[in-house]
Order: sequence, then C-alpha cells, then structure tokens
Amino acid sequence: MSGHRDEDTSKFPLLGRLFLWADNPKSVNKMVYGLYTLCAALFAADFLYHKHVYLAVEEFPGFYALYGFFMCALLVICAKGMRVFLKRDEDYYTPYDVESEEYPEDQLEKVDHDG
Repeated sequence: MSGHRDEDTSKFPLLGRLFLWADNPKSVNKMVYGLYTLCAALFAADFLYHKHVYLAVEEFPGFYALYGFFMCALLVICAKGMRVFLKRDEDYYTPYDVESEEYPEDQLEKVDHDG
C-alpha cells in the first residue's frame, strides 16, 4: 500500500502529492470514522426540523436514512442470490479467448540464457 515511503515524492504529480496522506492506514481509519460521524449527525438532524411530506411514512424521523440502508442491503442480498444463476466457471471463456491461442513459432524471439 505505502510503496512511496522510500521514493522521492517530489517527482509525483501535484495532485498525487496532495493525496499522499490518504495512503496512511491511520488516515483511512480517520476518514471512515469521519463518515460515520457525518452519517450520525445527519440522522440526528432529521429530528430537528419540520418536514413537508407527501406520504405519512415520510414523517418518521430518519426514514430516508433507514430506507437507504435497507435498500442497499437488499441490493447486496439480491446480487448474492443472482450469482447462483449468473455465475460462470473460471474457464467459461477459455476456448474463445485470445490467450488460449498458440503463438506462431516463426514470430517468437527465442533467447538462450544459458550461453
């Protein structure tokens, strides 16, 4: 992950140098916890204002947060279920893959490394 520690980072592009901090595992944890905090704050803010709604269920505090969470979870569960029907073997494309073709012997550059 952090292969740049021994490199001269001055050769990196400007944007790359600006985001080097994100390569640190501690920074990643901080970003995740920051996201958790932001989500919790937005959920809590939903209790603080009056909503003008079309459906009565929308008045429930945190409705859209819970709805989004459960729909995302449902998508993941459905995708796992679809794997049963859509999954292919590892070598499904092998007979038709370019990698499975033999390369012409006259176009190979053979090198003798023992010599």
